[in-house]
Amino acid sequence: MTAMKKALVSGIISMGMLFGTAVPGNAYYHSTYYRHSREHHRYVEHKRHVATAKRVGVGAVGGAVVGGLVGGGKGAGIGALAGAGAGALYDRHEKHTGHY
Repeated sequence: MTAMKKALVSGIISMGMLFGTAVPGNAYYHSTYYRHSREHHRYVEHKRHVATAKRVGVGAVGGAVVGGLVGGGKGAGIGALAGAGAGALYDRHEKHTGHY
């Protein structure tokens, strides 16, 4: 590689690194606005509902597995209900401690 090509490649890489670190002037405004926007509120609410569904679902599946092992088909149904109830109680506890 000739000296001219090396200088050109070095210059291109340097300019890419320089412009890659530049931040647009409105980036701070946008991030501040987004934290208080309606879309952000909807996102947080959706995240809370997803967390609730996950906690109740995991409790129900765990209860069904344990109930199925102990009492067969009827035990699985009872275990699923008990597990879902336990998951709902745990979700309520987490929401009141400040977590999603």
